[in-house]
Amino acid sequence: MTEIIFLINNKINEFVWGPVTLFILLGLGSYITIKTGFFQFTKVKEIATNTIVSIFKGDIKSTDSSNVSPYQAMTAAVASSVGVGSIAGVSTAIVAGGPGAIFWMWMSALVGMMTKYAEVVLAVHFREQDKNGIHYGGPMYYIEKGLSCKPLAIAFALFTGVSCFNIGNMTQANSIAASLQAAFHLSPSFTGVVLAGLSAVVIFGGVTRITRVSEKLVPVMAVFYIIGSCIVIIQNIGVVPQVMKLIFAEAFSLRSVGSGAFGYGVFLAMRFGIARGVFSNEAGLGSAPIMHAAANTDSPVRQGMWGIFEVFVTTICICSMTALVVLTSNVLQTGHSGVVLVSAAFSKTFGSYGGAFVAIAIFFFAFSTMIGWAYYGECSWGYIFSNHKPLVSKVVRIIWLPIVFIGSVAELELVWGIADTFNGLMMIPNLAALFGLSGIVFKLTKKYIAANC
Repeated sequence: MTEIIFLINNKINEFVWGPVTLFILLGLGSYITIKTGFFQFTKVKEIATNTIVSIFKGDIKSTDSSNVSPYQAMTAAVASSVGVGSIAGVSTAIVAGGPGAIFWMWMSALVGMMTKYAEVVLAVHFREQDKNGIHYGGPMYYIEKGLSCKPLAIAFALFTGVSCFNIGNMTQANSIAASLQAAFHLSPSFTGVVLAGLSAVVIFGGVTRITRVSEKLVPVMAVFYIIGSCIVIIQNIGVVPQVMKLIFAEAFSLRSVGSGAFGYGVFLAMRFGIARGVFSNEAGLGSAPIMHAAANTDSPVRQGMWGIFEVFVTTICICSMTALVVLTSNVLQTGHSGVVLVSAAFSKTFGSYGGAFVAIAIFFFAFSTMIGWAYYGECSWGYIFSNHKPLVSKVVRIIWLPIVFIGSVAELELVWGIADTFNGLMMIPNLAALFGLSGIVFKLTKKYIAANC
């Protein structure tokens, strides 16, 4: 029975993460980029002023106690995106697609900025407000209200609701438990109990507590990982020019791979690079807009700028650090992949502490993903059972905790595969909505530029 499930899941996975879907993603991002006048490049000063400059000025707190600030929404969305894939996924992409995959990861991020921007703009534009004044929204709402297609909205909510328990919970908990066991010999059962306890403290406080934790956790984990990565890169600074040359050369290499056809190397580099970019920043998946919809903002476009900044942090910064650490450390010949390969890279600089560094990074990244996806799950199931939202939230939170423990102690090969598939299935209804509602995005963008730029 398990083999049949594996087979069916693999076939679906080949479609949802296949070249057609990935090129549609790249094409949609390019289309939005062109139609908005290359907004992420031409309005970089405006974007920086409304995001990173406002952080340093301290102008990032919400004036509405019932909702979260634009900055908190962004950090919670970053927390949900920057999971274990930002470490293991990048190294796997390099092994499977070659160093050229990193070039295509960067390209997917540059146009993915506008895919994420469009998602956030639509989420804020079509969001709703409950009787307590709390904002909520996401793709299911702009699909229903913008496209007038309730079944497609339910499909998105269902795929997201399933994904929250596997890609957002079990697989993240499993990665934390495995890495802590390898680095510190901690029992997975002990890790599972601790993770469940920490999750309970955060998620039972609702979106407000999730975002408050995220706004403190994200800067710490990002700085921690980037500083550690920079130490490795500086240690190997002499080979950085060679590595950069290799990335660009391999991105367009027409050599054959194994017994593959001539030019197959380019295809692999593009496939794994684009997929890695999508996994790291979730542009096009439709998950992050759920968090952004909760922001206390009166400007969909201004909140969309935080979406652009989010992609920059997750892919251009954090994923690039992982890639450069692996490639400058000369560990590809070890035959390893995933977390093991990244640990080997850090260990060449930090010695026996390399594995501990990666384990701590995985804990930060994966736990932050877990608490964000818990909220995505609440919103998704709450949309499907809209007449019982308070009850649904409680049920999701209660179910969440034992699943954290199960994920920590179980073998999850099949769950990883199913998680990958359902994560990809979320894209289909969301991409249809982004294309169908793109005119609204262009109109709102043009109006904002005319008034503010």
